[in-house]
Amino acid sequence: MRTTINQIKDMKRKGEKIVMLTAYDYSTAKIVDEVGIPLILVGDSLGMVVLGYESTIPVTIEECLHHTKAVVRGTKKALVVGDMPFMTYHTSVEEALKNAARFIQEAGAQAIKLEGGVTVAEKVRRIVECGIPVMGHIGLTPQSILQFGGYKIQGRTPEAAVKMLKDAQALEEAGVFGIVLETVPTPLATLITQKISVPTIGIGAGIGCDGQIQIINDILGSYTDFVPKHTKQYTKLADIMSSAITEYYNEVKAGTFPTDKQSFSMDESILAGLK
Repeated sequence: MRTTINQIKDMKRKGEKIVMLTAYDYSTAKIVDEVGIPLILVGDSLGMVVLGYESTIPVTIEECLHHTKAVVRGTKKALVVGDMPFMTYHTSVEEALKNAARFIQEAGAQAIKLEGGVTVAEKVRRIVECGIPVMGHIGLTPQSILQFGGYKIQGRTPEAAVKMLKDAQALEEAGVFGIVLETVPTPLATLITQKISVPTIGIGAGIGCDGQIQIINDILGSYTDFVPKHTKQYTKLADIMSSAITEYYNEVKAGTFPTDKQSFSMDESILAGLK
């Protein structure tokens, strides 16, 4: 049985920390699921760590659906959240409903995530009313980096802090089952967590959130363009991969791979007949 949104909400009520990770492909999702991570986000961050874009803005819904399908196929227990990319829910409620439904019907996700607070609350409400669970996302919302002027900490001024709290409350009222808080000062994220009844999932928002999410490529050290301050590299997979690939390269060049162990035999009499 997959994790449900009610189980995620119960974790907040019980004071149990919520663990969430991203995944973008079948093999990785299978490992994450088997470890027992209850929430997997197929984030539009795939644009940077998988597809090589400079930001999440160029990511299309077709790309997100493609990767979400793979993650769903690789999981049995985790609740898979599909990330709605830039301009797939902004122009109208009808478009937001149509695109949200694609993640559920076509990709097999169990929930969707979108960015914004008060401005998207009505769309969230309508999506939830149609039976689709929604996760919110406020603070540093990567789809708005052109407006922010880059990846900057959000909520440090009185006005910005008040706005963020109102955004969280608007999303709660609209029916989200959780809210991602990204790159928010720890005291503000803690206050928001205390003020709302739905779980907060922090990324660069401190220990006071109900749970944490990280981009899997960051914690594994496989994405080498840069290391965000909010992440911890639990290993350096890029170094491990580079070493293995170098060893393979050297063995092929030296003629020491493949060996008999990686090769297949046949009936010598058949070969003799061919000769």
